[in-house]
Parts: sequence; C-alpha cells; structure tokens
Amino acid sequence: MPEGHTLHLIARDHRRRLGGRALRVSSPQGRAVDAARRVDRSVLERIDAHGKHLFYEWSTGEVLHVHLGIFGHFLDGPSGGPNVRWRMATDDDVCIDLVGPTACEVLKPDAADAVAARLGPDPLRRDADPEVAWARLRNRRVGIGQVLMDQSVFAGVGNIFRAESLYVCGIHPERPANTVTRDEFDALYATVARMLKQALKDKRIVTVARDELPKPLKQLDRLEGRYVYRQENCFRCGTPVRRWDLAGRWCYACETCQPPPPTAELWR
Repeated sequence: MPEGHTLHLIARDHRRRLGGRALRVSSPQGRAVDAARRVDRSVLERIDAHGKHLFYEWSTGEVLHVHLGIFGHFLDGPSGGPNVRWRMATDDDVCIDLVGPTACEVLKPDAADAVAARLGPDPLRRDADPEVAWARLRNRRVGIGQVLMDQSVFAGVGNIFRAESLYVCGIHPERPANTVTRDEFDALYATVARMLKQALKDKRIVTVARDELPKPLKQLDRLEGRYVYRQENCFRCGTPVRRWDLAGRWCYACETCQPPPPTAELWR
C-alpha cells in the first residue's frame, strides 16, 4: 500500500493534467458505471489528498472518493485492459485509468466529509492538527507501532515511515501507546512530518539524514537510505534488525537503539 506522500504526488499530477476541465468519465470494467454517469462531462474542480485517500470534487457538487488499498494504482490510459474501474479522459490526449482500488465511489459532500473526518491529521496538509492525533493516541494500550499505522490517528503513515520514525525517536514499536510522553509524541509527530515532506520533495523515500548518507542521493538504490526498514543490520550501530509480525504487517526495530519495554518479552 502506498505511503501518504505518494497520494499527494498523484493529486498534484492529476491537478496539472485534469483540473478545471470537463472530462469524459467511464467505467470500462462495469463496476462503477452508474457512478461514472453521474459526473460524466462535468468539470473536475478540485483534487485533494488526505492520508491515503483521494477526493475529486466535480461541478455537480459530488465527490469521487478513492482509496487505492494494496492493489490499486493509476495508469496512463487507455490501457485496453478489462480491469479499469474508472477512466477520466479529456477531449485531447489525456487519459488516466484506475485499476484495482479498495474504494471508488461517488459521494455527496456530507458523506465525503464524513470519510475525511474519520482520518487523523495528515502532516502534509496545512490543516493538520497534531492535537487530534495526541488525543486519539493517549488512551490506547496497544503498541505504538500498531497505533502509528492506524489511519484514524496518523493519516498517511505506512510501514516504512512507521519503522523509520520510531527508530529515529528511539521508541520500540511494542511500547504501549499510552506510555508515550507528550515530549516523545511531539518529537515523533515532527519526525513523521519531516520524513513525509522530504519524500514528497524527493519523490522517493530516503529517511537517513543527508549528513549520514554514505553516497549521493542519486546513487542510492531502492532499499538504501533506510535505518532499519528491510535492513539486515542497524544503519548506525550494526545490531541485527529484528523483524516480526505486528497486527498483520512486518515490523522492524533495532533493539539496541530502541530498547523494548519491560513487558515486551511476555508478548512474543
């Protein structure tokens, strides 16, 4: 599943190519035919990203809500394949196809607002309020690593940013969320925000601080530039990185730089 910065990059691209234009909208696959007809030939007025969700606002007053999930992706079309759920095309040469999303639905504005209201703050948005995340986190007893992936707490954080931000802050993923202090939370939120913004700028994820990189950014391969995520050993101290299943997703930590909480052994 793409991390949050990817959705902001998609929104930026679609604004440039489709924004402010009347579009031909269809559903070649057939699963969203009725929804496509509701906005076909309407003007796409606004495209917004919030965490891992996209919202397309049309001149009809309705909103297309897209959640890519694990398998969803956009293609420059027409792809010609049978699995295109949603197609947006201009009268010239621009055509964008959506394949395999978890959600692709046209909603009334109130319903779209309700979807967004369930999401936590997205640090890439100007309206992000960390107090919302703090309020939703402070009473949770499960591990902070699990809470950090909860989109109702931190919108846009995926597996990479979870592993890397917790590492930078020296917090073990199994540490109960309700034991995280306000100072630790502030540092964690700032770290997540910085990493997301850097990824948006670079159009790739490199979480290692620039003054620690062993080579220029352009020479790094896809899995370099990470402290612990999918690494054999900790980038800084060389300790073997622990990998384990946490609520259905692989979790990574250096248990030298991120000491486990006293009760962690009981959970393994």
